[in-house]
Amino acid sequence: MSEATIREIEFAPGKVLSLETGRLAKQASGAVVARMGDTMVLCTVVVNKSAREGQPFFPLTVEYREKFSAAGKFPGGFIKREGRPTDKEVLTCRLIDRPVRPLFPDGFMNEVQIIASVISADDENDADMIAAVGSSAALMLSGAPFAGPIAEVRVGRVDGQFIVNPSLADLEDSDMNLVIAGKHEAIVMVEGDMDEASEDDMLEAFDVGHEAIKKLCALQQELVIAVGGVSPMEYSTVAPASDLVEKVRPLVTDRIAKHIHAPYDKESFYGGMDDIKASAVEALLGEGDDAVEATEEGWSKSDIKDAVSIVEKDVMREMILAEEKRIDGRGLTDVRNIWCDIGYLPRVHGSAIFTRGETQVLSSVTLGTGRDVQAVDQVFDQTDRSFYLHYSFPPFCTGEAKFLRGASRREIGHGYLAERALAGMLPDEEEFPYTIRINSDVLESNGSSSMASVCSGSMAMMDAGVPMRKPVSGIAMGLISDGQRVAVLSDILGTEDHLGDMDFKVTGTRDGVTACQMDIKIDGLSRDVMAKALHQARAGRMHILDIMEAAIAAPREELSRHAPRLTRIAIDPSFIGAVIGPGGKIIQGIQRDTNTTVEITEEDGLGYVTIAAVNGDDAEAALAIIKGIVTQPEEGEEYEGTVRKVEGFGAIVEILPGKEGLLHVSELDWGYVSNVDDYVQVGDKIKVKLIEVRDDGKLRFSRKPFIEKPEGYEERPPRENRGGSRSRDGGGRGRDGGGRGRGGDRGGRR
Repeated sequence: MSEATIREIEFAPGKVLSLETGRLAKQASGAVVARMGDTMVLCTVVVNKSAREGQPFFPLTVEYREKFSAAGKFPGGFIKREGRPTDKEVLTCRLIDRPVRPLFPDGFMNEVQIIASVISADDENDADMIAAVGSSAALMLSGAPFAGPIAEVRVGRVDGQFIVNPSLADLEDSDMNLVIAGKHEAIVMVEGDMDEASEDDMLEAFDVGHEAIKKLCALQQELVIAVGGVSPMEYSTVAPASDLVEKVRPLVTDRIAKHIHAPYDKESFYGGMDDIKASAVEALLGEGDDAVEATEEGWSKSDIKDAVSIVEKDVMREMILAEEKRIDGRGLTDVRNIWCDIGYLPRVHGSAIFTRGETQVLSSVTLGTGRDVQAVDQVFDQTDRSFYLHYSFPPFCTGEAKFLRGASRREIGHGYLAERALAGMLPDEEEFPYTIRINSDVLESNGSSSMASVCSGSMAMMDAGVPMRKPVSGIAMGLISDGQRVAVLSDILGTEDHLGDMDFKVTGTRDGVTACQMDIKIDGLSRDVMAKALHQARAGRMHILDIMEAAIAAPREELSRHAPRLTRIAIDPSFIGAVIGPGGKIIQGIQRDTNTTVEITEEDGLGYVTIAAVNGDDAEAALAIIKGIVTQPEEGEEYEGTVRKVEGFGAIVEILPGKEGLLHVSELDWGYVSNVDDYVQVGDKIKVKLIEVRDDGKLRFSRKPFIEKPEGYEERPPRENRGGSRSRDGGGRGRDGGGRGRGGDRGGRR
């Protein structure tokens, strides 16, 4: 058996995590099994020894997989094998990738692959945070030029107390679900949702999480020491040489400075930069027939363009830091011009357009029933989702032509962030029992399309009549820093995101933060800078909410005429079978006769019936039938029933679905009835009065109260024990209960 090296630490009260290496997957560059409770994740790293020739970007890939066998479960579906990654797996890949990627050196082009596989899963500890710590530890053991370690924790808050890595049960009661990644020195990534937390609450949660992160980073360093240290790999970087940058700088600096101070729009800005790059290429390589492939130093056309981009970044950053002015002329805290519109799409249940500068999102809302929930089949969560937001980023929104594929990891991540931002403001299911789907389509993009999706999604739900608790807006904050000077930017452009040091998205209501996501490109972020960004974001949110509320201040009181009407009532669970009927006969009949959809669920000891209809009349008709089924008939009540069967001794009448009784021949008329068919036919609607509910639940009706009594008619007192026990229906001694004309069917004489 292989020798294993194991180290563990209690990084928070009652939370112990262990790291093991040397037992599994030894042919990988680095392999670690991270464990917390009975949840175990095998994290492997493979680093190629050299870069692929001509590789233009850093090829880091992160994969995270949850196998149902890890929890002793079978996958759902026909194939019984895990398929494409679930949204949860994709989101976890992003949680690992985003804090790790910036910690590799610029120009490092060797391929790196991280695979985190859940090999054991308990019902208490989710594997995502464990996988992040294990992946960092595996990178540390691989010898890759990784400026780690990093660690990730989840911070929850239950009854005002912060909990690090809360259990799945604790998380259900938590008003905060915040993922924090960091190094020993500083925080590098944040993502999560919360129930209108204050900025001070957010900062306190950051502090709590960072204390645990420091301990987990120390654990990884202890593991590296325990295995005897790791030899760093030899590598080379691919980046424009510093002397090329300095040669290009005097050629383009003045032109770039003039260009970025000119009036801004995205197309002319990028077009102008392309012209400046082309002029630099011509200056160094020549033009026309005299142009060469490379300079004497070996610098190519692409090298020169990359060098110009470095100068562009330097000039833009200096302008912001020195002048507090941005490339589109705004100040540091200014938000771009905004316009909104609602109800633009006539056939959807709700819609809104939100345009901020050159970023535009069209959101639509679809309301559905319980049949439209998104089924969830995952190792750690199998709760169906009745609210979901789908974000799409088509190529035309950036003026590009590309093949349309399935949802990318970026689209899944941005959509989930917008979904979390809005979810906390939804009404309770009892108040609004609809399944809600938002489609957010980005039509133009120049920065912060996910935050525009939050704004348009909030307005679209209000346009649809969803009784949201409060409207929600979002804003993306940026950062420019040279180590001494710091500038925090509100509502960043795409260029500011690309050339800046931070992308900090914050969403919320007027009363607090509902979600956030922060990525940085520098080694870490101080608490003071995060505090400044959060408070500046709050001012921006308030400004955006003012404009949104001018377009729609409150949810519409009425749903769209195209939306289904849902009516939900609670019933005694013992009546569920009666509503469904044998083989579903009753419920199918209700749906067919009233043009509705009826769903029945059982929760917390109660039965719930939800009726979906396109109009109110159909809903009322179905509701009346169901109320009739779940209401116990009482003697003396009058009903309109339907004749279901005719016999010699009387008729079987259905007064409510599933509730039938006998209209005995003696109760059909005041006089003698020789032939029941002369009085009623199958399918007739007749008024009856319930005259008896027997101990066994059988019902007996009378039609007489609705027929005029003949003149001179006298009631005849019933004979002692009349009817006996030999009759099938209890009406008399004869086969049909009539006593062969000697009583029972005539009840009296004229």
